[in-house]
Amino acid sequence: MSIDWIHFTPWTSLAGGLIIGAAAAAFVLFNGRIAGISGILGGLLRPARGDIGWRLAFLLGLVGAPLAYAMFAALPAVTVVADTPTLVIAGLLVGLGTRYGAGCTSGHGVCGLSRQSPRSLAATAAFMLAGFATVFAMRHLFT
Repeated sequence: MSIDWIHFTPWTSLAGGLIIGAAAAAFVLFNGRIAGISGILGGLLRPARGDIGWRLAFLLGLVGAPLAYAMFAALPAVTVVADTPTLVIAGLLVGLGTRYGAGCTSGHGVCGLSRQSPRSLAATAAFMLAGFATVFAMRHLFT
């Protein structure tokens, strides 16, 4: 095993994690809601009265933040090494898993674990194990 020292970014990764944690904590503190993307987006599909504004603002912030960043610095290049059918199937599986698991990785992994939720601990462990198994299979069994 070797470390890709060019792409090893512990300080920026730490800063990003701190920002995500602070944002999730502020969101629950000031809004009383969990910052799980699937729940926020899902709430727009079945909107309740008085519940649409903050959801739209949250999602617009997710889209607007990189656009604002791009005004001051170049966005990193994105390289996707998968064909369209694979991406569609992967997206559907993620959506199905999110629905089946009663939340997404951000909701369970960031917000649920910080609240010491047993369900979020089980879900996050399942996410991680599935990810490990997928990487192992794709790199060692199917190549």
